[in-house]
Amino acid sequence: MDKAKLHVYSNSSELQSQLCDFIVAAAHKATHDHGHFSVGLSGGSVATMVSQSLRGRKDVDWSKWHVLYCDERHVPFTSEDSTHAYVKKELLDHVQVPETNVYAIDPALDVTEAAEDYIAKLRKLYPGDDHPSFDLLLLGIGPDGHTCSLFPGHPALHEKTRSVVPIHNSPKPPPARITLTFPVLNRAKTVVVVATGNGKADAVRGCLEPESEDKTLPGGRVKPSKGELHWFMDEGAAAKLSRK
Repeated sequence: MDKAKLHVYSNSSELQSQLCDFIVAAAHKATHDHGHFSVGLSGGSVATMVSQSLRGRKDVDWSKWHVLYCDERHVPFTSEDSTHAYVKKELLDHVQVPETNVYAIDPALDVTEAAEDYIAKLRKLYPGDDHPSFDLLLLGIGPDGHTCSLFPGHPALHEKTRSVVPIHNSPKPPPARITLTFPVLNRAKTVVVVATGNGKADAVRGCLEPESEDKTLPGGRVKPSKGELHWFMDEGAAAKLSRK
């Protein structure tokens, strides 16, 4: 928890506004430093917050953005469960990110092949780097403490080599997914974890203030080795923390 910077807001609307400003500032810094901005999105409330907040911003050079997904459900783009379909409809169709800079899975492949294909797509963005260092990864947290599609007790938690793995048996439907792994999450320049609502309070505490190291929930294992870690929470999600 020493490295985590905690941002606690009185409500989700304030959080959403501050998160949007944080993302735009990160984009400006990255494009100034190295000419582009690579950002990983997660589904659920994170995708909703980001899409709604960012599409009206006029202070963004979208042509420099590279958009990928921290995890994705292995479903057709016509499915309501597709994070990419949602982000495309609510954000990408309204801004000027080049299509070649958007890295979606190929749902026509089986989930194992889709994971390998996604590794290949990310290598085009970062040639020769099996564990790329993305500028910003935006993660959510589940009531069970999962982040991306890295669930408590799942073998994917122990992946050391691959940057992307298939999930065949997710405890949360749909069962088939792909997900980034900890070797990639923990090489990011900046990671933001977003948690809102009283229903996430136990998970937040289990990530940031576990009873012991071996009881740390998956979200608490996100610890960038050289980057920054930020937790954006409302008061409900932070309610059970001893330090806020």
